Amino acid sequence: MTNESRPNRLTRTLARLDIVPAPLRPHLRNLVLRRAVPFTGTARLDFAVMTPEKVEIAIANQRRVQNHIQGVHAAAMTLLAETATGMVVGMNVRDDCLPLAKELKVQFKRRTQGDMRAVAHLSAQQRKLMQSQDKGEVVVPVTVTDASGEQPIVCEFIWAWVPAKKSTQPTPASAPA
Repeated sequence: MTNESRPNRLTRTLARLDIVPAPLRPHLRNLVLRRAVPFTGTARLDFAVMTPEKVEIAIANQRRVQNHIQGVHAAAMTLLAETATGMVVGMNVRDDCLPLAKELKVQFKRRTQGDMRAVAHLSAQQRKLMQSQDKGEVVVPVTVTDASGEQPIVCEFIWAWVPAKKSTQPTPASAPA
């Protein structure tokens, strides 16, 4: 099996949900991912589509994420976009590497209307790069739309990945006395 076709920890975890009856999978997927990244649970993000090529996440315009004019708060919009891009990277980075958000640019274009959705994609070339190199970076395209179908924000995320380092510090149990 080549590196390109080997699923990583996140894709293996999500694949385990395939044994659950289809109508229950979205709820269980949300539960698992919200527990893994607690802030996404606070905002109640909905992990609608999760594939190594595309991640689609939604957020309901509810009081918990609203600003003073009852729209989705700027921080919640950014969380939505960051989570979509981070998850698509997370589904492709090798288990021996750590994904890191490197740069974020957000342009606020207009007021939001209703619920929002973010869709992030990785190309086959980007995915191959992530699976074949120990470190690097990619610009992850993400489109954020609201209930009107318009894009109230325009984002650009740059994600890096680096080798995951094992701690060389002795643990308290193994430290010399």
